[in-house]
Amino acid sequence: MQDAHIETLHVIVRGKVQGVGYRHATVRRAHLVGATGWVQNMEDGTVEALIQGTPDQVDQMLEWLRRGPPAAVVTDIETRRDDTEKRFRHFAQH
Repeated sequence: MQDAHIETLHVIVRGKVQGVGYRHATVRRAHLVGATGWVQNMEDGTVEALIQGTPDQVDQMLEWLRRGPPAAVVTDIETRRDDTEKRFRHFAQH
């Protein structure tokens, strides 16, 4: 099976992560590492993302999400595996 090693991770990022270019920078980083999924701002001030890719791509994205762009201050990151069968073709902002 071609996508046997694809992981999907649901991520919630807390801190100063809205109004600092976090989503836009996340899309750029995902394109750079080849990950797919989406990212969006939530009403409670967090950023939510769904990251899909190989274990290495997912690890690279998580490492980046913990830091974010220069103006961001990430205080906490919460992750959980998502067992979705859906395969995303690209990475987008919602």
